[in-house]
Amino acid sequence: MDTRLLKIFSAVARRGSLVEASRELHLTPSALSHSLKALEGDVGCRLFDRAGKRMLLNQAGEHLLASIQEPLAALDAAAASLKNLGQWGQSHLRLGAAVSSCRQIVPAVVRELKKSFPKLILRIESGDMAEMVDLIAQNKIDLALGVRPEDAADLDMRPMFEDELLFAFASTHPWAAGLPITRDELRRQPLILYQRHSFTSRLVDDYFRRLDIVPSTVMEIASIEAIKELVKLNLGVSVLAPWVADRELARGTLKMRPLGPKILRRRWVIAHRAGRRLSLAEETFCRLCRNHTAGLRLDRKDLPA
Repeated sequence: MDTRLLKIFSAVARRGSLVEASRELHLTPSALSHSLKALEGDVGCRLFDRAGKRMLLNQAGEHLLASIQEPLAALDAAAASLKNLGQWGQSHLRLGAAVSSCRQIVPAVVRELKKSFPKLILRIESGDMAEMVDLIAQNKIDLALGVRPEDAADLDMRPMFEDELLFAFASTHPWAAGLPITRDELRRQPLILYQRHSFTSRLVDDYFRRLDIVPSTVMEIASIEAIKELVKLNLGVSVLAPWVADRELARGTLKMRPLGPKILRRRWVIAHRAGRRLSLAEETFCRLCRNHTAGLRLDRKDLPA
């Protein structure tokens, strides 16, 4: 059945009058009458009893109305949703961000973004960059802030910043004295890392593998905050970027040292589906991220004296 005819039928049934329904639908009563006759021809029976100018549903009409109300409501909701999607870049922004950035970068950037776009509706997902890449492919997020993925054939990526990964340890740890760290010490030292499937953990694994160093104990923790707390308790050392531990470095509860003469860097990007033109809100988010991250502690030169 023609959904246009069903909507006319529903309006006439609700109003009980061709004249009243015509005002709602901005059609003439004659056009509505012809539409109802066409619908009655399609279903093979009359749907209304006429009482003067009143249109009263008969049993068949009541049955049809009850059957179409929910589908018509669903169609209206779908139309409204598609209309919103047409304006997605103007009023909605779906972001993905690495867990560490959700504490140190995203809140400040979003605060500034909302000043420029007060009606912007934001949805933020957190996780490892591999998860964010999958969400972009599924069209569930628009932008992802994280470490540059290895396979980026279907993505466009905007460089944000580079950071250096360093050893992080408690202020009471022997390494705080600044003496050289031997290979045997590295092998014996319990290592506390973020979950192993993350890009960062893979970088660390590859780094130590090239040095032919296998730590005796590796703990995997899915929370950067928990890692820092365990390190402060001297239960092991970790490998972090300075900006992730900015507060602890300022307070002196954590110390950092380079991994060695060879620097291990990460490249941070904002990724999105290849070939897609970004909205003004998305462009602004990228610019604010770049501005904010320019002031972060990024490498060994930024460590407190």
